Parts: sequence; structure tokens; C-alpha cells
Amino acid sequence: MLEILSESTSLRDRLHENASYFRSKMSDAGFDLIEGDPPIIPIMIGNAKLASDFANALLDKGVYVIGFSYPVVPKGKARIRTQISAAHALEDLDFAIHAFIETG
Repeated sequence: MLEILSESTSLRDRLHENASYFRSKMSDAGFDLIEGDPPIIPIMIGNAKLASDFANALLDKGVYVIGFSYPVVPKGKARIRTQISAAHALEDLDFAIHAFIETG
């Protein structure tokens, strides 16, 4: 694995591009995101039950995400954790974004 990473930055570049794309489209759609550029992108929901229900509805649509609430995160800071990968195609990201918008 280290050899692959040292020979090319294409996977790292693709990961950064995918995370930036997802973050941009989700922000444009009105979702509250924690600032930064890592590929783990929390979608802030606030209410624990709503975060859980939202995550379950996304799973029903074929999008696997995890809802986090207290005591894992502070009270009132419930969120849905998304994790973007270099293996995601733009179609995958668009599918997830569309599911978030429909569910929201």
C-alpha cells in the first residue's frame, strides 16, 4: 500500500476532489456541515431522534450513514456521519446527495 501511495497521488487527489464535491453540493442544498476538508463529513441535525430517523430513511434509500447523538457527541449536536472515499464515482455522490435532499 505504501508503494502505491508513493508512486502516485491520484487516489489522494481523487479523495480530495470527491470530498470537496460532496461538501459543496450538500452546502448548496442547505445542509449544515462542520467546516473543514476531511473526507469524513458530519451533517449537523441537532435533534437526536431526528438524526436517527434521518439516517434510517437514508438507509431505506440505499445510502449507508450513521446517526450520532449524545453521549457520543454533545447534547444538541446530533449529526449524520458521512465518509467519502476515492472509490466513489460522481454518480455515487450524486445519488447520496439526492437522497439527502429528498429525505430532508
